[in-house]
Amino acid sequence: MDSLPLIQNQPVLLPLATAHGCPDDIVSAARRGAMLPAALLPLAPSPLHLNQRRQLFRCGASRRSFTFHTAIAIASATAAAAAAAAAEAEAPPSKQGSPVLGGIANTRSWSQYYGSGFSIRVPPSFDDILEPEDYNAGMTYYGDKAKPRAYAARFASPDRDELISVVIKPSNQLKITFLEAKDITDLGTLKEASKIFVPAGAKVLSARTIKVKDEEDIRTYYFYEFGLDKQHVALMATVNSGKTYIAGATAPETKWGDDGVKLRSAAVSLSVS
Repeated sequence: MDSLPLIQNQPVLLPLATAHGCPDDIVSAARRGAMLPAALLPLAPSPLHLNQRRQLFRCGASRRSFTFHTAIAIASATAAAAAAAAAEAEAPPSKQGSPVLGGIANTRSWSQYYGSGFSIRVPPSFDDILEPEDYNAGMTYYGDKAKPRAYAARFASPDRDELISVVIKPSNQLKITFLEAKDITDLGTLKEASKIFVPAGAKVLSARTIKVKDEEDIRTYYFYEFGLDKQHVALMATVNSGKTYIAGATAPETKWGDDGVKLRSAAVSLSVS
């Protein structure tokens, strides 16, 4: 699995409404510090020719003229700097504060699916494709061992190319521990937990720690976005009462450009109770 180049050091704090509605201002502005490729940097100016350098020392201007022109140059530079500072102060905030998750849609108008201990927003036109046997999974009949449920929820686009799935796993199956995990940080840091949630060989495009304020406390979520085998995946995970809730939205890379914001928004809308 590739390294996580976009891991945010500071967690993002979201209001309670984010988990259910995903408003446009879902996430605060993120710092951008990517280094420009060397090929895009302006070329360094070529050194002056030797004759040109001599001409610099053969200036015939008088001391009075030199002082006069120097004063004018300093005054002009000071005025230009002041004008630039004033223009920057009056200019509207730049768009560097774009959502750190790459774009989130407002999902308040979407239908909300309520599952066992969780809820998630479902994009319009997506169908519930959970198989009937999946609904009965987890139940016992006459003492038989319960069949594990593969999915807690599963939705698909009309062409079935785009999927939104929710999986619930006991946390001790993901990381061996004798203690009940109460928070996703019990599974490790954002980078450490990526070994659990991101398949080996995947190209990680984004990784974020998101904190959502609920009625009682602040819950931590881990978000990962990655590509694997020509598929693009947005994944949101959290822990509650020893269970790990994972929401994943997938689509072919060829379709992510058009529907990526919608699918990412669905994954981020995961909320546990």
